[in-house]
Amino acid sequence: MNVRLLSHPDHIDMVLALASSATVRPPGSACFVIAIDGPSGSGKTTLGQAVSAALSAPLLRMDHIYPGWDGLEAAVDLLAHSVLAPLAEGRDGHYPYWDWDLSKITGTVTVPATPLLVVEGCGSSAGAAAAYLAVRVWLDAEAPVRRDRALARDGDTYRPHWERWAAQERALFARDDPAARADLLLRT
Repeated sequence: MNVRLLSHPDHIDMVLALASSATVRPPGSACFVIAIDGPSGSGKTTLGQAVSAALSAPLLRMDHIYPGWDGLEAAVDLLAHSVLAPLAEGRDGHYPYWDWDLSKITGTVTVPATPLLVVEGCGSSAGAAAAYLAVRVWLDAEAPVRRDRALARDGDTYRPHWERWAAQERALFARDDPAARADLLLRT
């Protein structure tokens, strides 16, 4: 496991280098999955977009899967069972799309079968999802930095829910500890 504090371009290069030497999971899987996980405001979306673009790979954002402000645990299971398991078998995955403005599920999204997928978001390498990941990247930063980033990004939409979401993150990470299973740990 590598631990580094680097600039963003170096982060991209490190993930790409790790991906070039990793093997697909589970063995024989039809999809090579890179997960970029960590707490809110750590830079997952930025890194996920960059890695996805560099690899010309689809990007799945966990923000589209979480079923509301109390949905972190549920999203981890949805990712594993409704998206990653079918993709590993060479089939399309599906998940219910959560509309944050309407606070409800507004449809189902199909994730077409693909040989390569980048998943970014809190919980993307936790729980049952871990078995399907070829590369697990963990991003983190100091809590005040993360909070400032998240609130600058989402503003008043996120402000009243920050602590509620952070409590779910702490509970999931304490129980499952995806950082301990990461192939690469990055501080942003």
